[in-house]
Amino acid sequence: MTTSGVSRHTRSVLAGVKRDAATGAISFPIYPSSTYAHPAVGESTGFDYTRSGNPTRQVLEEALADLEGGSRGLAFSSGMAALTTLFLHFSAGDHLVVSEDLYGGTYRVLDQIFGKFALSVSYVDTTDSSKVAAACTPHTKALLIETPGNPLLGIADLPALASLCQERGLLLCVDNTFLTPALQRPLEHGADVVIHSATKYLGGHNDLCAGVLVARNSDLGERLYFLQNSTGAILSPQDCWLLMRSLKTLGLRMERHCDNAQAVAEWLLAHPAVEQVYYPGLPSHPGHQRNIAQSDGHGGMVSFRLGNADHAKQVLQKLRRISFAESLGGVESLMTLPAVQTHADIPVEQRKRLGVCESLLRLSVGIESVEDIISDLDQALARG
Repeated sequence: MTTSGVSRHTRSVLAGVKRDAATGAISFPIYPSSTYAHPAVGESTGFDYTRSGNPTRQVLEEALADLEGGSRGLAFSSGMAALTTLFLHFSAGDHLVVSEDLYGGTYRVLDQIFGKFALSVSYVDTTDSSKVAAACTPHTKALLIETPGNPLLGIADLPALASLCQERGLLLCVDNTFLTPALQRPLEHGADVVIHSATKYLGGHNDLCAGVLVARNSDLGERLYFLQNSTGAILSPQDCWLLMRSLKTLGLRMERHCDNAQAVAEWLLAHPAVEQVYYPGLPSHPGHQRNIAQSDGHGGMVSFRLGNADHAKQVLQKLRRISFAESLGGVESLMTLPAVQTHADIPVEQRKRLGVCESLLRLSVGIESVEDIISDLDQALARG
């Protein structure tokens, strides 16, 4: 089925539709086979061994590349598997500049695993392009950013950072988990690689663990495929099908996430117990105008700070409809305490400097009725 000339939302809905030529299946089938028969010696159907290629995974990966505007998409067993594969592209002695406002698991794998192999890292405020430039050395090979950041939702200037990377010959790698290609497409702004924890918004239902890399050009895509095939952290055919199914509602879900998060952020901003709200959709957010310029929405993540840690813990205990749980991006609203959960592996001194303390709560705003979300927050925030 041709999708040229149609909107991105339509293309996500049509992912896999009638790609099975033998049957015309609307929902592309799951191919669980681990190996494939050869027609003759020296001939192949295009599939040999499922680690190297699988029909269900291929259709998913092509859809992901299309949605991000890249040349090659790759699906992995988790977001961390995708990041680990990306880091294997680099060599001992290489230096990376990385967002300081990032998921704690990314810090952990760089610090405790790749640090052993002489890959060095500088963590900087990537919302300030001058700080990124100052952190670069002759050994710097790439810039890895999360925008919006996690959990403080800082907004990096994608065109400015792309220009900096092009001048210095660096790869620009952008984690697009929070906004997805429905809202932001970093490759259009000059990024070289896009990363997703597809467990989050791409999967969208808290029932899937997956990761994604999308490369802008074919040479880098082929190198990343070599690493994927060599190390083997692929996404199973069943989960590929599940992720492809989820892509069909991505546009609708992200629209509702954005609407609900905006309403929740504005409500929190007016609440007397809340000291600070972090959400790019608020005009008071320092990255508000920048995010408008480079994205089609502000996403479903809201972080907010209370007066003290005891109140934050009390809120988590009192939640009724919102779940106190890690992860994000599902249709159900989730709240977490980053300092002791998602960001616990970041050193205490660095967390304190960033403001990721035990009074900071991160809310993944779901697609429930926004009145019900706010009602739950209202009773949870009440003292006593």
